[in-house]
Amino acid sequence: MLVLIIILLVLWLITAVIGFAVKGLVWLAIIGIVLFVGTAAIGFVRRKTLRR
Repeated sequence: MLVLIIILLVLWLITAVIGFAVKGLVWLAIIGIVLFVGTAAIGFVRRKTLRR
């Protein structure tokens, strides 16, 4: 599960960088950032629950 979350975080980060690099794709960067934050939050919450 942790590997999947890390892969998703890297994928969203790449999407955000491409969105900022290409001027017309700023919306792609915004989506990438939102998905990155969401995935990080879900991963953090699930990681805490697995320790218990």
